[in-house]
Amino acid sequence: MANASGFFTPSVPNRFGAQPAIGINRFGGFSCQRISNKVIFLSAVEGAEKHASTALKPSEARIPGLVSKGCKLVGCGSAVPALQISNNDLSKIVDTSDEWIATRTGIRNRRVLSGGESLTTLSVEAARKALLMAKVVPDDVDLVLMCTSTPEDLFGNAPQIQRQLGCQKSLAYDITAACSGFLLGLISAACHIRGGGFQNVLVIGADGLSRFVDWTDRGSCILFGDAAGAVVVQACNIEEDGLFSFDVNSDGSGQKHLNAAIKESKTNNALDSNGSVLAFPPKPSSYSCIQMNGKEVFRFAVRCVPQSIESALEKAGLPTSSIDWLLLHQANQRIIDAVATRLEMPPERVISNLANYGNTSAASIPLALDEAVRCGKIKEGHTIAAAGFGAGVTWGSAIVRWG
Repeated sequence: MANASGFFTPSVPNRFGAQPAIGINRFGGFSCQRISNKVIFLSAVEGAEKHASTALKPSEARIPGLVSKGCKLVGCGSAVPALQISNNDLSKIVDTSDEWIATRTGIRNRRVLSGGESLTTLSVEAARKALLMAKVVPDDVDLVLMCTSTPEDLFGNAPQIQRQLGCQKSLAYDITAACSGFLLGLISAACHIRGGGFQNVLVIGADGLSRFVDWTDRGSCILFGDAAGAVVVQACNIEEDGLFSFDVNSDGSGQKHLNAAIKESKTNNALDSNGSVLAFPPKPSSYSCIQMNGKEVFRFAVRCVPQSIESALEKAGLPTSSIDWLLLHQANQRIIDAVATRLEMPPERVISNLANYGNTSAASIPLALDEAVRCGKIKEGHTIAAAGFGAGVTWGSAIVRWG
């Protein structure tokens, strides 16, 4: 397992009172113990600063702007498909009921892509709303990060979204980390701003998992829906910094509990009857439907997510009582409740829209954030503990301030 946490900028003293750390450990089920070592980050910048300190006066240093930037969240948006599928609708195709699903998951409805809708159009809609709120025009966007595990092109969706938005001056690329994708995109945006001099980064979380669901499997088809959400992360003075700390982790040994692995066609590829070429050309392949061991995923989430949030809070030098809102990946209400209980967060300070949308993977955090901001729950200056977790397995958290 790999773990990294904190924000660390070589030219600025670590204002969180702790050294950034990376932990490596192994586990048979899902363990979250960690050991710490110092992380060297932005070594090229650090080396340049060291050279500058010996050869130049402070005022002559070439790159002070790259290492003294803060970043903040200034806009959000979301979009969902028109087609709503209720628990009662699902009970017509699998052996289940509204009560059975709601009791075990907290989900009542989910949205599913249909007709002429696409993940790309949903993402563009969410992004436009975020840019409008942030008062940022497309030409001022430096980077578009598309966080998705279900792109509509094998080579990624981000450039198409960039084109449709009219962000002619920006870089665009995809990030694949399933339900942790948006959180990792948020952290990546901060790194580009702090270490790369970027001004405005558009982070989109979007997934169309309904295309990879086995609709005859009541254990998984009841959980997932489609959506897109987006935020604008903007550079600011370090004193205004709104991304206080983070903690991110991954462990490939958990892949067996949650995956959608590639599968080969059963077509025989032998070129001739004498078997001279048995493995060429490669067989056509596609991805399987989502395979999930619900009990193991639940155990993993309720153990590791609170530890990740506690680690991020420690790096930020903040007590749990300073958190205005707990915003978790919307996977299962039982997981949300268990994590909140572990952190001693009262229900009225926990954001949840799971009942209306189900698990929308990378879209779930920005979708819930957007709804909470637009309805007036989350206000400028509020501190949020956000956490994502899912396939890979990957998980992580960030302590952020809205606005």
